Amino acid sequence: MDSLDFKVGELLKEIVLDDSAIEILDRAVSSVVDAIESIPEQLVSADAAPKFVADLGVPTDKKVSFTFKSPESIQVGGSYSIRSVAKPDINVDLLVRMPKECFHEKDYLNHRYHAKRLLYLRVIEKSLTTCPVIRKIGWSSFQNEARKPVLIVFPVVKSAELSDFFIRIIPTATSLFSISKLSLTRNNVRAFTQECGLTQATPKYNSSILEDMFLEENSEFVRKAFHEWKSLKEALLLLKVWARNRSSIYTHNCLNGYLIAVILSYLTVESGGNLINKSMNRMQIFRVTLKFIATSNLMGKGLCLQPRGQCNISKEDMNQFLQSFDIIFLDSSCSFNLFFRLTKTAFEELQDEVSWTLSSIDKCRGGGFEEVFLTKVDFAAKFDFCLRINLKGNSKICSSNFCMDDECWRISEKDVHSLLQQGLNDRARLVCVIWRSTPSDWNVEDGFSNFGNEPMLVGVLRKSFILFSIEIVMKFRKFWGEKAELRRFRDGTIAESIVWECEPWARHLIIKRICEYLFAKHFLLMRDDVVHIVDQLDFCLQLSGKDPESSSGALLEAFELLSKRLRLLEDIPLRISSVQPLDPALRHTSVFPPQPHPLAYEKGVNKKPSKLASTSIQSIDVMIQLEGSGNWPVDHVAIEKTKSAFLLKIGESLVEHSGALCIATEDEVNVLMSGYSFCLRIMHEKGLNMLRNQGGSDKIKGTSSVDKELLIRSQHSSMINGLHGRYPTYGPVVRLAKRWVAAHLFSSFLAEEAIELIVAYLFLKPFPFRAPCSRVTGFLRFLRMLSNYDWAFTPLIVDINEDFTLEDEKEIDENFMLSRKSYEENAQNIEPAVFLAAPYDKASEAWTRYSPNRSVLKRISSYAQSSADLLTNLILHGADGPYTWECLFRTPMNTYDAVVLLHHNKLSNPQHLLFPAEMNCGKQVIRGKASKDFQPYMILGGGVQSLEDARNKVMVNFDPTRCFLEDLKREFPNTFIVWYDSLGGDVIGLTWEKKDSRKRSRDGEDASCMDTTAALKRVGEVGKGLVKSVHLFKVPRR
Repeated sequence: MDSLDFKVGELLKEIVLDDSAIEILDRAVSSVVDAIESIPEQLVSADAAPKFVADLGVPTDKKVSFTFKSPESIQVGGSYSIRSVAKPDINVDLLVRMPKECFHEKDYLNHRYHAKRLLYLRVIEKSLTTCPVIRKIGWSSFQNEARKPVLIVFPVVKSAELSDFFIRIIPTATSLFSISKLSLTRNNVRAFTQECGLTQATPKYNSSILEDMFLEENSEFVRKAFHEWKSLKEALLLLKVWARNRSSIYTHNCLNGYLIAVILSYLTVESGGNLINKSMNRMQIFRVTLKFIATSNLMGKGLCLQPRGQCNISKEDMNQFLQSFDIIFLDSSCSFNLFFRLTKTAFEELQDEVSWTLSSIDKCRGGGFEEVFLTKVDFAAKFDFCLRINLKGNSKICSSNFCMDDECWRISEKDVHSLLQQGLNDRARLVCVIWRSTPSDWNVEDGFSNFGNEPMLVGVLRKSFILFSIEIVMKFRKFWGEKAELRRFRDGTIAESIVWECEPWARHLIIKRICEYLFAKHFLLMRDDVVHIVDQLDFCLQLSGKDPESSSGALLEAFELLSKRLRLLEDIPLRISSVQPLDPALRHTSVFPPQPHPLAYEKGVNKKPSKLASTSIQSIDVMIQLEGSGNWPVDHVAIEKTKSAFLLKIGESLVEHSGALCIATEDEVNVLMSGYSFCLRIMHEKGLNMLRNQGGSDKIKGTSSVDKELLIRSQHSSMINGLHGRYPTYGPVVRLAKRWVAAHLFSSFLAEEAIELIVAYLFLKPFPFRAPCSRVTGFLRFLRMLSNYDWAFTPLIVDINEDFTLEDEKEIDENFMLSRKSYEENAQNIEPAVFLAAPYDKASEAWTRYSPNRSVLKRISSYAQSSADLLTNLILHGADGPYTWECLFRTPMNTYDAVVLLHHNKLSNPQHLLFPAEMNCGKQVIRGKASKDFQPYMILGGGVQSLEDARNKVMVNFDPTRCFLEDLKREFPNTFIVWYDSLGGDVIGLTWEKKDSRKRSRDGEDASCMDTTAALKRVGEVGKGLVKSVHLFKVPRR
């Protein structure tokens, strides 16, 4: 048995009902059937549900009155009839055949059938209300069709596993009316007319009645196909799990469990080509079914359950079906289209989802089990752009009848889809519109008054931005109105076009602006009626309402200028052969890339200084390589000293030739030019060659760790730069991910590069999704990945350039298994807990070798799960009370043993602070005053001398918080675990180190045995001038 088959088997064990549960359900169903059969005859009139009957447009007269009689038959239908119920959705369909005596010959006209159908259920409801075996009764609709309610009965069952079990009572109408009276070309809703007064055909209305007439017959067809066929039942269960995880296709206008069973049944018979046979196992049937859906021509020709030779439908009738419906799948009678609710766009989305699933099976590790069966491809995570549209009370809906041929809610779905499809055009690869109009707590006595109260959901999968133009000018102008204008393009073409002017950093808002305009023009919707999920997270990346990434162009120009000047230097012993960026700001993944500093320009460059300037300037790491030479020393220390000498000479040369400013220390040289500070680092040629030819541990040991780090950073930066060029959304998603990690004080445990690789994996291996094209969707997937990925037993392989060979993957797996050997000895001690393999680091040594450990990873995963759940709810339902978008980046303080608050006006970049920390709980141990020695900003005067004085006060890379943390680690090496925000947070969390009592010294000198209060007071003293207060929450266990 292979691993995929084993996992599938375990999955089936979890979702299949056991014999004891089936026995309980059988008893419950039997008791409900007995209760229904014992209902006496009684007169029923429209008074039982006057509002429902009136909303259907049926007069409340004697035509809808009838004498209730017991059902002609009651039988179990749906999945339970073929023993294919999949947990956790446990329900049973009871098909209740209504007697002909309850109907008149022409009740198929003007919704009278639907009115009587409901009244028949009302009698059953009234009777079951007093039945002792029933604990609750509710109402729902059949496939979200308002005119076809179903009764939801919750029997009394003594089983916690079955506590949510319910029975759906579905009326059927076998042989009730003449099929010819319900043909597609007939009009059976007399009020449904064209503007000129001519009646129109009502194919949807007619199919709604035909569905009830053939429901029992089609259920029997499915039952026979599944009889004593275990692998077919298991394949159905797997297909249900697959479909349920994809909420945008498991809905009223696409797939459901019944239709999946019909497709499987069809593939077992002659008409389906006998594509499924009893020699196949469950996964083979699963794949065959998916391939059939992906390649079937249900839109072009249609299919029929009857073999071609036995199908008695004429060519004219089939053409009529093709004209009336998007998707055709005729039942065995050839009179009813089983897929009459499916829309063309829903089927296209289904085929796209199926094709992508098949790709997941072929391309993902382990046969794609997790991607296919476990990952939720829900609305929030699938679509790049989501909208919630409030159409309650909208004039376009209220002015029409609820139900004619189709229902007003379904018509609105089509109208919105058509509007967005035309308006977004090439910007959208897929538009999905779903309006679950049936209220969750529907009472049929209210009629349809509460239908449509829930917002309509719209999902858009984006394409790259392409200029919008249409050849038919008049149609274009009518659609766009005043927005349309005639423009000449660079190639000389003159065309009608729409121009959406915006800043480069705000391009992701263009679709929002398009939709706002379209809905206002064509649906008369106010802005408050449409919620666009696109910019709600931008607040955490912006400074003063603007994204600092907007200045990245100036930064890249400054870097190019520096590179050019370095290569042109001639008065240094060795020429510079290459200049490579190392900093996240130069690959568009820095949350707050450095902004031009008024004191960092070359001499002679006249820039009008602002009134204020930051005291500290963030430096940008740059790696340079020198031309080859055999005169380098061999000793490591001598090599580093030689590098320093070269850097000093380079700095002097830049000062002399270009007027740049140079700030040098023994460890680094910073060059200030064009408003930025660049920190220069030299890669040693000999060290580079040794790394490229790693053949054994001796060579690795001889390699400078500095050179090794520089090489890895340069390779990483180069690959991430290329990835950002392929996926423009990658940068914003990484920045959100880094902001979240820092906001929850995980900065010391997850390196920036590790975050970049995790997000890169979401783009390179997005299965079962497409690569995200919006920052919100990408961020949600990042959170879900952090919380759901099997970090303990699965390496994360990030193949950025898709050049890993089978040998490479084998090497990675071996390295991973070697790293997990410690798990056999101690499950709590896995180092590294996160294994990130990249082309330049197949052993996960660069970014996650020492951190996070297992306990920290567990905490990160827990936080990510909570944030993902909140974000999903915000996307689908909006803010609920105190749970707003800001809560995603607010971290609870009571989860730490102690908390240190910092004076936010003493941080190096107080403008980066997201939310000032507030502390109203815990015991305050110490309170400190702010220092006067450091101010984050300096006031600039207008004179040249004053600017020179100010320039001398600028500090490169000075961060009081980082200095404080280094002092803490030196002072308390084994006392605290320190949690902090590297992006400018004003709070530090402390948790006590867990000590092994056997290793504690007897004389009590171990730091962990220090008096708690004294230790925290000492923390305040170490950070004197920066620490505002220290608060104790939990005393460490002795």
